[in-house]
Amino acid sequence: MAPVFGRRLRRGAVTSAVAAAAVAALAASQAPGVTDVPRGERTAGAADTPPAGDSATGDSPYYTDLPRLHSPVPLAPNGEPEAGIPATVLDAYKKAESALAEAKPGCNVPWQLLAAIGKVESGHARGGRVDADGATLGPILGPVLNGNGFAKITDTDKGAFDSDATHDRAVGPMQFIPSTWATSGRDGNGDGEKDPNNIYDAALAAGHYLCANDRDLAVEADLHKAVLSYNHSTEYLNTVLTWLEYYRKGTHEVPDGKGVLPGDRSDEHTPAVGPTPGGNGPSSDKPGTRDRTGTYEPGNGGGGKPKPPGDGGDKTPETPTPAERVARLKDAGTGKLAAVAGDAFAGRVQVRTESTSGSAVAKVKVKFRVVGDTDARFDGGARSAIVTTNATGKATAPVLKAGEKTGRFTVRATVVGRTLTGLDYTANVTERQADALARTSDKPLTCEAGKEFADRVEVRATYKGEAADGVTATATLVKSATDATPNDKGPYFKDASGNPVRALKGLKTDANGLLKLPRLYADDTAGTYLLRVVTVGGATLTVELKVTAPATPEAPNTPEAPATPTAPATPTTPAAD
Repeated sequence: MAPVFGRRLRRGAVTSAVAAAAVAALAASQAPGVTDVPRGERTAGAADTPPAGDSATGDSPYYTDLPRLHSPVPLAPNGEPEAGIPATVLDAYKKAESALAEAKPGCNVPWQLLAAIGKVESGHARGGRVDADGATLGPILGPVLNGNGFAKITDTDKGAFDSDATHDRAVGPMQFIPSTWATSGRDGNGDGEKDPNNIYDAALAAGHYLCANDRDLAVEADLHKAVLSYNHSTEYLNTVLTWLEYYRKGTHEVPDGKGVLPGDRSDEHTPAVGPTPGGNGPSSDKPGTRDRTGTYEPGNGGGGKPKPPGDGGDKTPETPTPAERVARLKDAGTGKLAAVAGDAFAGRVQVRTESTSGSAVAKVKVKFRVVGDTDARFDGGARSAIVTTNATGKATAPVLKAGEKTGRFTVRATVVGRTLTGLDYTANVTERQADALARTSDKPLTCEAGKEFADRVEVRATYKGEAADGVTATATLVKSATDATPNDKGPYFKDASGNPVRALKGLKTDANGLLKLPRLYADDTAGTYLLRVVTVGGATLTVELKVTAPATPEAPNTPEAPATPTAPATPTTPAAD
C-alpha cells in the first residue's frame, strides 16, 4: 500500500495490458537482468491475479510510473534523474540487503528489489524526505481502508501508527498496514524501536516479509510469489519487476529530499504511462497535494484540487485544523524521569502546543514514543501513545513503567501530522536497590571443623521499609571487619564442581526480599569468621560464624582387676605341753 499522491493505481483502474505493454517495450530496449522473467508471464491477465488475502500493504494503490524507455543507444542510468536514489534511503536498502544476507542467506534478496518496491510504494519516501536516522519528515499514509474502492480493514492498532482508530491505513515508506507490521516489523537502525515510518526499519521488514515461506528470490517463481505477496496484483508485479531491471542497470546517489517523485519527470517529452485513476485520458504529470488530514490526494490532470460543485470558481477559505495552527511544541513542566527497574516513573512527560502568538492550541494529537534500547513501556505495554491536548494546549504522556534493563533512553514528543521539531526527554532506569538487610533468625551459626553448618544463612532486604525484591547482592567470607577481601581459610561455599569458594556474586532477592544463601562448610581451622552480604543501594550485613575444634575423644574406661586371692593362713600347731 502507499501514500495517495502523484499518479497512483487503484486496483482495476488500469488494465494488465497497459503495464505489460510498457514492460515489453522497456525489456525490448534493455538487456535482461539476472531476474529476467519470461515475457509471457509478465503479460498475465487479470485471471492470473492471486485471490485476495493477507498482504503487507492491504493491496492498496501504488505508483504506476515506469522508467523512461531506452533508445537503441541508451543513456546510462546513472545519468538519468530517475536513477537517482536519495542517500539515506539508498543506504537503508543496502544495509537491509547485508543484514538479510546474514539472517536469511538462502533468500538472496537484492537491494535493488527493495528499491523497486520503495519506488512503487512511496517514491523512495517522497523523494528522500527523511532525517539522518531514517525517520520520515511527516507521515506517509495510504487511503482509509474502509471498503470504499479499497479493502475494508477495521482498526488493529488503536491509531498508534496510522492515527485512525476506526480503519487501518498503510504506513511509512514501504507501506505496511498496522496488522502486518505487528508481526513483521524490524529494527533496522539499532535504536531499539520498530517504526514503520523509519526507512531502515521498513526496508529490513520488507526484506524479511519477502523471504517468508523459505523463498529463494534468485528463483524466478519464488521472486514472483514474494512480490505478489506484497500486493496481490499482476500490474503491481509487472511494475516492480520493471524498476528492478532498471536499477540493476545502475543507480546513483542524490541528496535526501532531491529524489524524483512519480509524475515529476525532468524530460517533458517523455510520455506518461497509464491513465489517470478513474479517467480515460493521459495521466497528469502534476504531483498530488497533501490534504489537511495528512493524506496525499492524486493529481487530477487539471493542475490542482477539484472545485466543489456549484462554487462558481470561488474558493472559500478553509479553517486551519488544530495541528496546522501549532507553531511550536514546548515543555509543560516535565519532572525528572527516573525509576528503579520494575517500578513506575514518578515523573511524566508534559508538553504544550502553542500558536505563533503563544496561545494554547487545543485538540491537537501529540505522539509520545519510547526511543532507544530499553524495555520501558507506557501503560498497556506500548512503546508509543497518542494524547490529544486539552483546553490549555497541554498533553500528558501515560504513566511510564521501567523494565529490567537499566540505563538511559529517550521519550520523544511530536505533533501528529506536522514536521515541527519534537521534544526529547532523557529517562534513566537504575538497578533495584535495598537500604537495609537483616537476618531472619537470631540463631547462632556454629559448626565443628571439617563439617557442614546445620543452618543456612537467610536475610531479608528492604527499601524504605518495604520488601526489596529483585535486588542484586554479593556474599563474601571476608578476612576481617576492616579487610573485605575474601578469606583464604575458614568457612566456604561450594561451586558446581564441589570446589571451595568464598565469594558469591549475582545473587538476587526473591519477590519478598528474601535471600537464602547456599550451604556453608568448615575447613579444619577453628576460629571466629565473618560473612558479609552487600546489596545494590548500599545495604550491608555482617554475620558471625564460629568454627569449633573437633572434640577430643575420651579414653575408654578400664575395668578394675579382680583382687588376688590371699592364701589361707597356715594353722598354728599347738605347743606341746
